[in-house]
Amino acid sequence: MTFSIAAISNNSNARAGSLTTSHGTIHTPIFMPVGTVGSVKAVHSPELINDIKAQIILGNTYHLYLRPGLDVIKQAGGIQKFNAWNKPMLTDSGGYQVYSLGDRRKITEEGVIFRSHIDGSRHEFTPEKVMDIERTIGADIIMAFDECTPYPCEYDYAKKSLHLTHKWLERCYKRISETDSVYGYDQSLFPIVQGSVYSDLRRQSCETIASYDCDGNAIGGLSVGEPIEKMYELTELCCSILPKDKPRYLMGVGTPANILECIDLGIDMFDCVMPTRNGRNGMLFTSEGIINIKNEKFKTDFSLLDLNGTSFVDKTYTKAYLRHLFNSHEILALQIASIHNLAFYLWLVGEARRHIIEGDFKVWKTAMVKKVTTRL
Repeated sequence: MTFSIAAISNNSNARAGSLTTSHGTIHTPIFMPVGTVGSVKAVHSPELINDIKAQIILGNTYHLYLRPGLDVIKQAGGIQKFNAWNKPMLTDSGGYQVYSLGDRRKITEEGVIFRSHIDGSRHEFTPEKVMDIERTIGADIIMAFDECTPYPCEYDYAKKSLHLTHKWLERCYKRISETDSVYGYDQSLFPIVQGSVYSDLRRQSCETIASYDCDGNAIGGLSVGEPIEKMYELTELCCSILPKDKPRYLMGVGTPANILECIDLGIDMFDCVMPTRNGRNGMLFTSEGIINIKNEKFKTDFSLLDLNGTSFVDKTYTKAYLRHLFNSHEILALQIASIHNLAFYLWLVGEARRHIIEGDFKVWKTAMVKKVTTRL
């Protein structure tokens, strides 16, 4: 994998880059639609590629390991062949999902013992096993196994957890170094910065993972309930320490405003379930603000979904029609809203890239943040 920077904003840390993998080149900053079980909910691959303009999607190790299982994915020839997505993919290590299991999991020095949310069966994830699983799934970018701490989190627990994450990283790195890819193309390991909301722990984590000189680095454990300003503060700190010649991935973030502010701070890659999850609940993110399409005021609003929208759904369907579909509990409503929101997110990061290159990112971002946080 290679990463090059084409432009840096004149008065911020925003940068436009290109990330080249075995399955294609990704232009950053980029948003990655979440395809947890190998599919982005309610959206076909051709729609993702041709209409939404997605360049990379995310899958999840925990979920894909449980279902359909590694045997099926391997027989298919890897995740891209299995889900008909012949473009770059990233797999989360499953650390966050295991963390979210609560009383169904037990964390030890060796790894995590957990019970499946599907059938209660017992499983164990170690750093070595997770690397083997991600090798078999076959994504271009694979995440190191880590522990994601909750918020709030006591300092002593955050420190202990951080040391465990670093020990697991050492084992992940060793395993990847000792094994080959299953399908004959390169896979890049991204370590994950942890440390809860404590600046000294975050600094220590950044310095530790940077020492591995991996192809890219991720920042985890933010957007888990901490104040937004704290998230920005810690993101800025991490970006000031992590290598400038490597892509920086902020995991699980976020709203359109969050993404713009964090691009400003130096983040290159994002993922979040928000555009599809909120879309399925009737929330539309648009170039002029946020719409709750279920509101009564849209009952006879025959204007298009977003006059500045780039997707075919924006040029085809009216607000009144989409509201009718939601009120009628039609599946098509979920599909239209998901496609619209994803296309908006990809348009937003694409516009950010254009303005970074043109040199007026900061002015554009300030105006855009006001728009995307307006309730219509």
